[in-house]
Amino acid sequence: MPNQRAAQRKTLLTLDIWEDILQHFVSYILLALVVISAFSVIYYTHVNRQTTSELEQLFTQRDELDIEWRNLLLEQSSLAEHSAIESKAKKLLNMKRPDTKSEIIITLD
Repeated sequence: MPNQRAAQRKTLLTLDIWEDILQHFVSYILLALVVISAFSVIYYTHVNRQTTSELEQLFTQRDELDIEWRNLLLEQSSLAEHSAIESKAKKLLNMKRPDTKSEIIITLD
């Protein structure tokens, strides 16, 4: 008999637990949704911070490239000057301006 009573108690306890779960089912679902919502807020806050950090790095990189671009434009303009080209031709290639004696004039009829 004690085994039957223990079995009945277990059955009754299981039924009581099941009834309690069914009675508070909406509360359990709402609790689960609150926990999921909390974790999603944490996750999206983390993603937002990472994206903001990447954006700041890209702004810094853009500024550095802009400075480099301006320096290259200055260098290009200085190299394009006629005097700079002439002096480099004289120094690197040993070139010189032709004399009037070495000039040949060609006329077309």
